[in-house]
Amino acid sequence: MSKKLNLDAMSIDEMWQLHEDIIRVLSTRLTSEKRELEKRLAQLRREKGEMPQSDPVNRNLKKGASSQRRAYPKVFPKYRNPNEPSETWSGRGKKPRWLTAALKGGRTIEDFVISNTERDKNRLQWARPAAE
Repeated sequence: MSKKLNLDAMSIDEMWQLHEDIIRVLSTRLTSEKRELEKRLAQLRREKGEMPQSDPVNRNLKKGASSQRRAYPKVFPKYRNPNEPSETWSGRGKKPRWLTAALKGGRTIEDFVISNTERDKNRLQWARPAAE
C-alpha cells in the first residue's frame, strides 16, 4: 500500500487509467458511506418516533408548496425626487441614484421627505379599487 507512484514517469494513458480507478473506488466508498449514514439516520428517527422520510429534497418542496406566502403590508414611498416627481423611494433597499447624487451634492435626506398629507393622499389612492 505504501507504494509511491512516480507520476512523472507515467504515460498519459497510465495516468488516465489510474484516474478512472480512483474515481471507481471513491464512488464505491462514498455510496457505501452514504448508505451507512442513511441507515443511522433512519435508526435515529425510529428512536425519536418520527415517520421515515424518503427524500429530503421532495419533502422541502412539498412543504413550501402547501403553505402560502405571508401577507406583507404595502410599503408606501417616503421620499420623492423634486425634479422628477414620479421617482420615489420607500426608504428600503438600496438608495436610488437620484437621491445618492443629491446627498453627495450637499442636500440632506429630509429635503426629500414626502409630507404627511401627500403621503395620506397616496395611501388612499392605493386603497381605492381602480376605475374600469
